[in-house]
Amino acid sequence: MTATLYGLGVGPGDPELITLKALRILERVPVVAYPAPETGDSLARAIAAPHIPDGRDEIAIRTPMVPGRFPAHDVYDHYAEAIDGHLRAGRDVAVLCEGDPFLYGSFMYLFSRLAESHPAEVVPGVSSLGACAAAAGVPLVSRNQVLTVVPGPLDEAELEARIQDSPAVAIMKVGRHLEKVRRVLGRLDLIDNAHYVERATMSEQKVLPLRDVNGDGAPYFSMVLVRHGESEAGI
Repeated sequence: MTATLYGLGVGPGDPELITLKALRILERVPVVAYPAPETGDSLARAIAAPHIPDGRDEIAIRTPMVPGRFPAHDVYDHYAEAIDGHLRAGRDVAVLCEGDPFLYGSFMYLFSRLAESHPAEVVPGVSSLGACAAAAGVPLVSRNQVLTVVPGPLDEAELEARIQDSPAVAIMKVGRHLEKVRRVLGRLDLIDNAHYVERATMSEQKVLPLRDVNGDGAPYFSMVLVRHGESEAGI
């Protein structure tokens, strides 16, 4: 007997942005798992907290979130085994994912280990891309523009080439790479086209023109949106 593994996108931070489908599944599954840092609280768990019924078994997937140690395959092996035990016992498991499970989501590491042995369903969520664009009040793309999504940790030369070649760019995982992003956009004369969004939809949300952001670092949950090639007024 086996049950179903669900990857639930719970959205970017506002608990009201969880989808009706994810909510329905969350209300009935007996086991809820979620990514968490090695110490401290889980953001995915905090987002979904208003919707998790009492009495659920919970699995905090504690993973090192530092360069060079992620993804920690031994950690995912361990938690996949724990989840596998619940599934084989006929207990559905919902794994909570910030934003969308398959957009830089750690759920993919569990999915690759379990989906061949158990029924698995991925429930997409509101991604940080849409959330940041809405918060900044700027479209991601218009007309026939191509959107390029780039991670901030990219090598500086590659980051610059990717931005230069695309009329619309979302730079994710800015974090400690903020100054590098600023240097690249400065060389490309795009600072005035860049919008900075931090912790979109959360109570601590911050939205600024990039030129007005102080300091050399930013939270992991921050993004820079850039458009060039078409003026925003010409949408």
